[in-house]
Amino acid sequence: MYLEHYGLNEAPYSITPDPRFVFLSERHRDALAHLLFGIGQGGGGGFVQLTGEVGTGKTTLSRLLLEQLPGNTKVALLLNPRLGPIELLETVCEELHVDVSNARGSGKALVDALNAYLLRAYADGLRVVLIVDEAQNLSADALEQVRLLTNLETDTQKLLQVVLIGQPELRDALAKPELRQLAQRITARFHLTPLSESETGEYLRHRFRVAGGRHFPMSAAAVNRVHRHANGIPRLVNVIAERALLAGYARDASTIDPKLVDAAAREVLPARNARDVRLPPAWLLAAAGVLLLGSIGWAIWRPATKAVAPVAPQGALLQKQAESMVAKPAIPRLEAEALAAMVDRAGSSPAPSWEGLLGEWKLPASAITVDPASAACTATAADVHCVQGRARLDTLQALDRPLLLRLRGGQSGDAWALLLGLDARDARLALSGKTFDIDRLALQSAWNGDYAGLWRGPEPALPANVAAFQNARGLNADGVAGPETLMALAGDAPGPHLLRVLE
Repeated sequence: MYLEHYGLNEAPYSITPDPRFVFLSERHRDALAHLLFGIGQGGGGGFVQLTGEVGTGKTTLSRLLLEQLPGNTKVALLLNPRLGPIELLETVCEELHVDVSNARGSGKALVDALNAYLLRAYADGLRVVLIVDEAQNLSADALEQVRLLTNLETDTQKLLQVVLIGQPELRDALAKPELRQLAQRITARFHLTPLSESETGEYLRHRFRVAGGRHFPMSAAAVNRVHRHANGIPRLVNVIAERALLAGYARDASTIDPKLVDAAAREVLPARNARDVRLPPAWLLAAAGVLLLGSIGWAIWRPATKAVAPVAPQGALLQKQAESMVAKPAIPRLEAEALAAMVDRAGSSPAPSWEGLLGEWKLPASAITVDPASAACTATAADVHCVQGRARLDTLQALDRPLLLRLRGGQSGDAWALLLGLDARDARLALSGKTFDIDRLALQSAWNGDYAGLWRGPEPALPANVAAFQNARGLNADGVAGPETLMALAGDAPGPHLLRVLE
């Protein structure tokens, strides 16, 4: 009932690190780039360090990092670093599936076994990376053992790359004189800071859209209040926003105002002293009562209602999903290099991509005329409107319509691809008659920011609340009903929408 009230398919602000909900702010993108750069140094690199306050997204970034690493990389992920030097060596060997049955308890034997494994991996063209999460919990002896592991090398190549991820205390620890040898080997470091106020708003809207929502319920003042209570910490933003939505549902409110956010923050944030501990607020008790009464009513009413289909067992649902997945043709996935090669072969004419977009809208070719040089279109049908400009992927995701993107090419020039789907991690494109998925960051690197497209519907008069509408959709709230705003206003009109690539 809570999800249905907001038109959601699932909870938008869960604190579990679901990769589908990942929001990469500018800081997160920079941090991920630093991590990838540091690891990309290969044999010339030493340590890579990522620090940040609790809840800023370090663990989420480490999961993204694992997905971005090349296929020839072997990873040892250390999640519990409260270990002594010998236990640490044993854990690293276990993560890499190194046989240490005859070496347990001996530091020298463990290092010898690990060194032999690293040499074999090097000969096979593999790269080995050790990622230590919560690295601020490493003891000084364990940190020194990790440093010694980086001494395993050939004449030209380091055999082990180490990534240290931890809270700000890690920086303090590495600044101690006794650890200066380790600190000097850090080749890339980044400190992840909280979200800015504008990024908090983008973060909230992004997760709401991924969960299936189309009309963001928080006012601008409520978003500001969430940011102030959470201090821009994504985890606290999630907790406060989730409770505020529950409060709005309990009051049957269509808009979340600052008062609801304040009440939610008082409920979920730690009390400063014992006097701050209080009973659940009235709206929370009301929500619990509504849910309880609904459950009782459903239990009483359901047996007498034959028209309602029984709920399928979990096993049957999984089988149905598996059959559905088998029935669908597999969408190939391209790496950045393959996309660049395809762009070079595609040619600069936008006509094929415009034909594909017209097909998505089920429009005839006569509905528009296209300038072959600029890819701009001119509408010839009364209810068709053309749009062209420069934007970020976040803006295009807010528009939620298929569009043409201008991708950078080599000697053969740029090419226009059709954007069919977009989510937090991946994009779906059509180019040269082929449909494929690609990593969102790879697309961002290949795209120069130019887009073109169309939408259908009667052109709306400029409403007095254009700025509020723009703010709710994550667009530039300038109060001007430009092409992007008009396109978003037609969001509920018939026509294609962007796919959720991971579904």
